Amino acid sequence: MELKLPQLWGAGMRPQKAADLLRTIQALAGALAPSVISGRSSGFDRAGYIKISGLHPFALTRKRLTIGDPSGPGLISEIVEQGRSFARALPLGGSNATELSSDAFIRFPTTVPSIRISDQWIGRVFDALLQPLDGGGAMQCGDTAYPIHASPPVPGQREALGSRIETGVRAINLFATCRKGQRLGIFAGSGVGKSSLLSMLLRHSTYDVAVVALIGERGREVRDFVEGHMGKDRLRKACVVAATSDVSPILQRDAAYIALTLAEFFRDQGRSVLLLFDSITRFCLALRETILNSGQPPASRGYPPTVFSELAKLLERAGPGPTRLGGSMTAFFNVLVEGDDLTEPVADSVRGILDGHIILDRQISEAGRYPPIDVIRSLSRNASEGNSYHENALIRRAREILQTRSAVQELIHLGAYRKGADPQIDLALMVSPLIEELLVQAVDEPSCIVDDFLRLEEIFSSINRSF
Repeated sequence: MELKLPQLWGAGMRPQKAADLLRTIQALAGALAPSVISGRSSGFDRAGYIKISGLHPFALTRKRLTIGDPSGPGLISEIVEQGRSFARALPLGGSNATELSSDAFIRFPTTVPSIRISDQWIGRVFDALLQPLDGGGAMQCGDTAYPIHASPPVPGQREALGSRIETGVRAINLFATCRKGQRLGIFAGSGVGKSSLLSMLLRHSTYDVAVVALIGERGREVRDFVEGHMGKDRLRKACVVAATSDVSPILQRDAAYIALTLAEFFRDQGRSVLLLFDSITRFCLALRETILNSGQPPASRGYPPTVFSELAKLLERAGPGPTRLGGSMTAFFNVLVEGDDLTEPVADSVRGILDGHIILDRQISEAGRYPPIDVIRSLSRNASEGNSYHENALIRRAREILQTRSAVQELIHLGAYRKGADPQIDLALMVSPLIEELLVQAVDEPSCIVDDFLRLEEIFSSINRSF
C-alpha cells in the first residue's frame, strides 16, 4: 500500500511528525533491499545466449549479472532481452556448458558501468574489462568513477572549433584540412590502407594524448599496430583500448564507449586529444547483434533503428567540449565500407553526422600511390574557415584540374582526344601529374601544412611561367 503524507495528516498526525515518519520508513525500506536476487538458468540456446527465469522485475536490459555459485566468480553476463517470465543474457567472455550452473544471481543495486580513469593509463594497452593486454601490471584506477554511457555536451555550451591542426598527411592538409576539435571519417574497403593512414596520423599529428580504439580487429593486428605502426615513442602518449573479433559483441560495444570516455576525460582536463577509432562499422555490427537479440526487428539491410540512434550518440560525444573546461578532441573514425559501397547504411549515416570524409580508393592503391586518398571525393566541411583566402583559391583550382582530368580520362585511353582541342583539358593533363606526385608520401615521411601549400603554389607558378 502506498502511504502518503495527507493520509497521515488526516489521521490526526501533525505534518512535521508525519514527514519524519515517512523518511524513517523510506530509510528502513532501503536498508532491507536485498544484496543478491536469485533466479534459475536453463542453459545455452542455439545462438549462445542463456535463458533465465525468476529475476523479474530486476532483469532489465543492459544490467550485468553473474551466473553460478554466489560464493564463486561465476559467469558474468549482460541481459539483452527482458520479459515477465524470463530474460536472455549474453556472456561477456568465452563460455561452455561445463562452466554454467543452474543458479543465477544479480547483485543489487546494479549501476551503470563506469571506469575510474587515471593518468597512469597513458602508455597502456587494455581491453573492455580493463584487463592489461601489454603484459604490464594491473590498471591503476583513479578516485572518480566516470559512466561509459555519457551524454554529449550541451550544444549551446560547446567550445567552437579551433585553428587548423597539423595532421602530417599532405593530402589531408591540402584537400581535407582539419581543424582542432573536428571529426572526420576515413571511408575504405578492406585492405586499402586504413591502418597505414592511422599510423601516419599518430606519427606526425600534434596532440597531447592519443586514444586509440581497435574494435573487432584480428588479434594479430592489435599487436602489429601497437608495436609496428605506433612504436614505443608514440605509445608513451597514447591509451589503446582493444576488443578483438573473437570476443563478445558486448565487449566490442563497451570498448567503443570506454574509448570515448577516456578521450572526454583527457579533453576536459584541458589537453589536446587525438581520437583514432577503428572501426565504427564493427561497432555497429556488435550493436546490431545485441539489439536484434533484444527482440527489435531489423530494418535497413538488417540493422535495427536503434543502431543508428546509438551511433549518433557515440559520434556526438566526440569534438569540442564544454567552454569552461577547455581542451579539444579531434577524432578520425575508420568506416569499413562493405563492397566499396559508400551508400550502405553505416557509411551513409556516419557521413551525414561527421564534419567531413576522407575516401580511400582501391584503384589508387593498386596503382601504387600512397596514401590512396581520393582527393576529389574527400571533403572537410570546416576547411574554408581554417585556411586563408589564397589557400582556398589554390585548392579550388587544384580540384577543378583534377576533376577535368578525371572526366576525360576514358577519352584519353581510347585515343579520342587530341592535344590542342581544349586548352582547359591540356592544362589539366599538364598539371594533374605534378599534383599527383605531390600527394605521394611515405608512412614515415613528415609533412608541414605551410610547406604543402607553398609546394602547391609553386606548381601553379611554374605552369603560368611556361604559358
